[in-house]
Amino acid sequence: MRSTVTDVGARRQATLGDVAAQASVSRATVSLVLRQSPLVAVSTRERVEEAIAAVGYVYNRGAARLRTGLSGTIGVIVPEITNPFYADLTAGIDETLDAAGRLAFLANSNESPQRQERFVRRVKEQGADGVILCAAVGTSPALIAQLRTWRLPCVQILRAVKGAEGDFVGPDFRAGIATVIRHFVARGHTRIALLPSSKQTSAAQDRVDAFASSMVEHGLAPGLVRACDAAPEAIAAEVGRLLEGSDPPTAFACHNDLMALDAAKEITRRGLKLGSAVSVIGFDDIPEASRAVPRLSSVATFPNTIGRRAANLLLRRIGSPSSTYERFLIEPQLIVRQT
Repeated sequence: MRSTVTDVGARRQATLGDVAAQASVSRATVSLVLRQSPLVAVSTRERVEEAIAAVGYVYNRGAARLRTGLSGTIGVIVPEITNPFYADLTAGIDETLDAAGRLAFLANSNESPQRQERFVRRVKEQGADGVILCAAVGTSPALIAQLRTWRLPCVQILRAVKGAEGDFVGPDFRAGIATVIRHFVARGHTRIALLPSSKQTSAAQDRVDAFASSMVEHGLAPGLVRACDAAPEAIAAEVGRLLEGSDPPTAFACHNDLMALDAAKEITRRGLKLGSAVSVIGFDDIPEASRAVPRLSSVATFPNTIGRRAANLLLRRIGSPSSTYERFLIEPQLIVRQT
């Protein structure tokens, strides 16, 4: 006779055996379901999941860790959480880890290497199986070396820490900038400005380097590069200075969409028509880009895909710690709208 919710719950905490009896399967089958194994038929999985709910079974992750040496948790550390880009990125990570039966713990370093280091240590103390890290500005390669010493697998995303080898997933920012310059040149622009982030990261430097080489490739002067703080007033001031120059730019390539939207506001405020008198293109293709008036042209960098790829890479690294490091660059796509 099968156990019921009442008699199991009244006596003691439900066990794996109770679930197996309730579902009329073996304990091994229940274990496979709990580990999200693809070897279990859908109908059997559903029956086991119903039995888990019926008997009130709660998976003892601590005991599982003693058996496998894995906690099932992953640390995810990003430098900011207010940018919609990071929301889409972490969603891709979380969905992939959840499908693999793992739990993501998200931390915001707020661009502080010291805060980031504290989070990394806490992740280690909590027995996480690995870390996905979008490094804060100023991150030392010593941090990546420390993770290696701890044998804590790490995948870097978006920003590569200079001097630190390891797995990496990010957009091909250089290819994205090259595409933007080709588009501007095809539209007849010769005075082109780049507004990269003032943050000293590999992502910003890739844009600057690609901008310089692309301008030369098209036979143009190196162009105007003005690193900007992310504050709207700082972007407006820089755009204003450029437009008031003796030979103002007619096209702006911006580090991301948030900066591009602020640049577009300042251009419009000055009575210039976006998309004809002056063109603006951002990066990331966040939802706000397509909702803006006029709609912002942008380079789609597919953060959800990056998150998924990074999570899968980390899972492979956990399973094969000594394999060769992997580096994936996601090809961006220019989305031409009205600006």
